[in-house]
Amino acid sequence: MSQPDIVQSALDGESVAARVGLGGDDLLLVTPTRTLVYRAEGLLSDETVEEFPHDAERVSVSEGRRKAKITLDYGLDGEETFSVPTKQLDQVLHPVLAGVLNARGITDSGETIKQTFRFSELTIVVTSARVVRHIGGAVWDEDYESYHFEDVTDLDFEEGSVATSVVITLGGSQERFKAPNEQARALRESLVDAVCAYHGVDDIDELRQAATPAEDDAATDPEGRVSFGDGPDPLDTSGVDGDIEREDGTEEAPEPTDAETTADDGFGGSGFESAGVADDDIAQELADLRSLVEEQNERLERQEQTIQQLIEELRQGR
Repeated sequence: MSQPDIVQSALDGESVAARVGLGGDDLLLVTPTRTLVYRAEGLLSDETVEEFPHDAERVSVSEGRRKAKITLDYGLDGEETFSVPTKQLDQVLHPVLAGVLNARGITDSGETIKQTFRFSELTIVVTSARVVRHIGGAVWDEDYESYHFEDVTDLDFEEGSVATSVVITLGGSQERFKAPNEQARALRESLVDAVCAYHGVDDIDELRQAATPAEDDAATDPEGRVSFGDGPDPLDTSGVDGDIEREDGTEEAPEPTDAETTADDGFGGSGFESAGVADDDIAQELADLRSLVEEQNERLERQEQTIQQLIEELRQGR
């Protein structure tokens, strides 16, 4: 679309991101760095172009019945104000605020400002990558909060009789704010669409599923049983030739065998061996060993039952 010569000169080759008609031939144009307000020639004035840089520290609005004023505060450099028809305030404020957020580094290059909502002293800006929230008399200043969609794991909307609470879950924390019911639906659709598009999901349920941590498979075997490490040490059968530990923790020294007492009885180099341990003694030692093994097996079985019970309770979410 062609621009008046005075506008083309003021643009100086800079691209136009947004263009809003202000009535008659008057125009408001938003570039990446500034807002231009063009006033066409009238009976009492010549055509003019005013420039408002976007590096403002504060943006405020005052509304009248017919005219609304937007003020950009530049700190020590003072303030600049321009007026627009009240009925077109939202159309104008949206691109101007987008330009300021971009110039101040609140949004990233290529990030799109989806929609701006004003609820009394609460301003919500929905972008393609985050939500910017500001509370106060100004539409925006440096006392703002920003929630990046990368951290959002859930969105919920709690409807009340007058307002709807918007609940944004960010990992383990939640942020809340309220929107009037008559505007809550538009805000809900804007937020859901932006968050789902960012995460590449179709709806919030899919977002919740994607945000649910996967169970750690490293601690389970192929049959789904939980591993508690390497388990108990293997049974030490060295007790046959050494001390055998009783169940109460004391140690029982084995009785000396005949082989041990007759080792030096003159049979050492004779080529003959001692008759050794009697059959009854061997049977008793084997019986003791069998009893010890059975006790150990019972303990292992009880441990296995405990593990299986723990697995079942974990599956039930206890």
